[in-house]
Amino acid sequence: MSEDASNTGLRTLVGPQPVPPSPIRVLLLDDREENLVLRSAILRQKGYRVVTSSSIEEAESKLAAIDIAVLDYHLGSGKFGTDVAETLRRKRPQVPIIILSATLERRFGGIADMHLLKGYSSVDDLVNALRSFEAKKRGRPVVVDARDFYYSRISMAMGDDIVLEILDRDGNWQFVNDYFAAMNGHKRGWFVGKNLFDQFPQLGDEWREIVRTVSDTRETYIDRRGFRGASHLPQKSPHWTWNVLIFPIKLHDDRDGAVLTARLIEKK
Repeated sequence: MSEDASNTGLRTLVGPQPVPPSPIRVLLLDDREENLVLRSAILRQKGYRVVTSSSIEEAESKLAAIDIAVLDYHLGSGKFGTDVAETLRRKRPQVPIIILSATLERRFGGIADMHLLKGYSSVDDLVNALRSFEAKKRGRPVVVDARDFYYSRISMAMGDDIVLEILDRDGNWQFVNDYFAAMNGHKRGWFVGKNLFDQFPQLGDEWREIVRTVSDTRETYIDRRGFRGASHLPQKSPHWTWNVLIFPIKLHDDRDGAVLTARLIEKK
């Protein structure tokens, strides 16, 4: 058998190779050049094809050639990325839209598919959002676990010097912040799914009942009895103790839960 015939037979046996999917085209709109350069470099490293624009007019001229739009909200001089979002939603309603903003705005409404806060949402948040929209576009099921994203925003609002634990009514951790995790010698993820009262049995039935009562009644509990704090929090010194607040929350899966927060205070 000749070499050409052998190669032909091999090609017939192997068959045509699948064509890799073309890169997702992402429109970035921002009036600040440094933001465009940084985000473009990161997204290109992640395999995206990036289309940049620094003005509304430039962005709207490129809407026909994109798969996802990432639009800065405030463009200066009274111009807003939502103007581009409205045009894109009208012309190509299937294209996902992500709005980046330094503040949450009531006017966002239903124009965008997702909003990310500058200063709070990391580049990883943006990439995760793009991955979700990319999977949907390619016809794959999209499963987004928003727990950490959701609960970390509460942690940021509380501040870095406060213990934060988010629990279901039975005391199973849904989230803890870095401060609490570091105090107890584990990574944050170690706590999720474990039970507060199993790990710290010294808390007893009283604290278990407090967490359940807050979750069920939607009331708020403040430890005012001598500011004794929760017994699972280490004392910094005899001159310090914990001020504890427990308030209700709707968990990511719509169950009732509780947020336990604590801050060190000096005894008077």
